[in-house]
Amino acid sequence: MKRLLLSALLTATLAHAASETPLDALPYTPSLDVKAMDRSADPCDDLYRYACGAWSQANPIPADQSRWSVYAKMANENQRYLWGVLNKLGEGADRTPSQVKLGDYFASCMDEGAVQAAGLGPLQPLLDRIAALSGKRELPAVLAQLQQAAGGERFFFGFSAGQDFADATRQIAFAYAGGLGLPDRDYYLKRDAKTLKIRTAYETHVARIFELLGDSPQAAQAAARSVLATETALARASLSKVDKRDPYKTFHVVDARGLQALTPGFDWSAYQAALGTPPGQARYNVTEPAFFKALGARLNAMPLAELKTYLRWQLASSLSPALDSAFVQANFDFYGQALTGTPQLKARWKRCVELVDVQLGEALGQEFVARNFTPDLKAATVQMTDEIEAAMARSIDGLSWMSAETKARAQAKLKAIVNKVGYPERWRDYSAFAVQRGDFLGNVMRGNAFEHGRQLAKIGQPLDRGQWNMTPQTVNAYYDAQMNDINFPAGVLQPPLYDPALDEAPNYGNTGGTIGHELTHGFDDEGRQFDAQGNLKNWWTKKDGREFDKRAACVADQYAGYTVVDEIKINSKLTLGEDLADLGGLVLAWEAWKAHMAGKAGTPRPPEGGESASGGPSPTRDGMTPEQRFFVGFAQW
Repeated sequence: MKRLLLSALLTATLAHAASETPLDALPYTPSLDVKAMDRSADPCDDLYRYACGAWSQANPIPADQSRWSVYAKMANENQRYLWGVLNKLGEGADRTPSQVKLGDYFASCMDEGAVQAAGLGPLQPLLDRIAALSGKRELPAVLAQLQQAAGGERFFFGFSAGQDFADATRQIAFAYAGGLGLPDRDYYLKRDAKTLKIRTAYETHVARIFELLGDSPQAAQAAARSVLATETALARASLSKVDKRDPYKTFHVVDARGLQALTPGFDWSAYQAALGTPPGQARYNVTEPAFFKALGARLNAMPLAELKTYLRWQLASSLSPALDSAFVQANFDFYGQALTGTPQLKARWKRCVELVDVQLGEALGQEFVARNFTPDLKAATVQMTDEIEAAMARSIDGLSWMSAETKARAQAKLKAIVNKVGYPERWRDYSAFAVQRGDFLGNVMRGNAFEHGRQLAKIGQPLDRGQWNMTPQTVNAYYDAQMNDINFPAGVLQPPLYDPALDEAPNYGNTGGTIGHELTHGFDDEGRQFDAQGNLKNWWTKKDGREFDKRAACVADQYAGYTVVDEIKINSKLTLGEDLADLGGLVLAWEAWKAHMAGKAGTPRPPEGGESASGGPSPTRDGMTPEQRFFVGFAQW
């Protein structure tokens, strides 16, 4: 039986891999897919099975994924489509400079032979720079160089620009906690059997990377223990994921002297000079002061050799996906298999498309939008968004527990929300990002440095409210509390998530639910703490704030009772914002759809009993009334 099961799994995996070829066009699936339904289920008892039961059976989790959903499948299809686009952009005499850059970057990533031949060569100058570190006074300059090349906050901390919580029109320097190779602090601190197993696997992985760097097995094991000790010390000083959701716990403004006082042994002026950022800023937001105090103490106590060990690890780990196959496999064996349970490494083309999306995302977005996002589609989405915002305005007016004073401020915030649909008004300029067709790792490091520099250049500059934090081809959406805007990329406005060819009921349930979800984030337990201008400011009366918290706690209590798997319960304090947004999104989309249909029929009467949203008898389609199609559409996304 086990052999048959293994054989079947292997056959399915190979068949899936073989079927993945570049797409010339995005495939079509309706926003209400009757083939996905299990009509033997009673929707009053199990709506998920009724709406999605057949989909789950027909769409097993692919071997290169840890989870699978309509969103994930759609994102995978987008990747296959962009794979074809990038292949074509790799050649031809009539390409634009942007298309040449896209094609050359993708080609450099796909040239696995060149990557194997290069080995550690492109990384050696940075490894040599770490080895040449003769004293901690040199650390600020070395750290700046490593952060620029490898990106992120893996080297002790992150340093970038952000909107001032007190004045969202002002962009200031942010110093934020980092330095961890595991997803968050709990992986270092919890003592349950599963976490201990992950930590053991992590230490083995770290040692494996050091061996790939040339260390002996004994030296690699000692280095791994040193890294784990350093990261554990940083984890103990870090905020939990729940605490990080509280903006008041991550807003601590200091001046240059205050910043220096947190870590006396680390020269912040030298560090900023090495980054090319003017030191001595009047305002720095240190998101976790306790972390930086602990970091300062750790740096002072660390022997130089231990410091070098930590820097070597973070450099190699950060760039492992762009190194030769031994590093790629080691990186996947831990971060893919051990940490998330993913059985199989993604095909190289997928990893390359993902990297293009990360480093040249808006250039790739121009290609996606030009081929797949029409003005009519944008106009329809804008109209639906306006209708859902109108539904929220009516909902706010109807709240019996909220005072007139708070209602007025809520309406002002709602009115101030900017709706961004499809793509940015101004495309990002990548001309300063040098791409060389035969230098993949060099391209990755130059791409990291380009983005790092782009972010740092915002410090002290006027806010650009037109910027996006997602690429147009992304299958997702978001609300930004400080920008006070909702953003719907073109990638999420395609079938089956939005289907112009289908009736409006499932589209309002699906895309309308998504719009309502993001809109609700502006007023959830985190978003409600920011005002109409995006400033961290309590605009609620004390009584209204207590009333909101009481109702939010009710939702948190409900979700805390749900079991995810085995004995694991939902951490509802962490998921509360998403849970509120899911519920709010459904209600707002429903109210907007009812008003939309009533308006089309010329009557304000809402649906009751067996009547439709237009006030007449409910017509059926695929055996469902419009009301039923709305809820199935919602359930299927």
